[in-house]
Amino acid sequence: MNKGATGTARGIAVAVPVALFAAFAGTALHRQALLIAGVDVSWGTAAALLLLASLQLLLGAWSRSLIPTAVVGIVCYAAVGVLSTGGTGKQLIVADVPGNVWVYGSAGITFVMLLWCRRYGRPPRA
Repeated sequence: MNKGATGTARGIAVAVPVALFAAFAGTALHRQALLIAGVDVSWGTAAALLLLASLQLLLGAWSRSLIPTAVVGIVCYAAVGVLSTGGTGKQLIVADVPGNVWVYGSAGITFVMLLWCRRYGRPPRA
């Protein structure tokens, strides 16, 4: 196996558990709110998306490749989709504003992080 393929395989192997962590931790966070002057301020969705973005940025900078960043986004989106499709009363992600922002925002954050992590790509060989 050449050095590039080994790095890619290692990046994917690290990306899958990171994505599952982001999906479960983000799902636990996305409904958190703080009551300020009688108004619920939902901070959990922003924290969940920030967690996902930071993990994707960390993997992109560590692996110097876009593949682990994309794998984190795809696996996290798929896991969040599975968590939101439970039967009535069994869903962990409800189709309300925080739930929709978490589900669709994870796809948007992945796109933004892929654009951002392009800068960490390896320069072409001479």
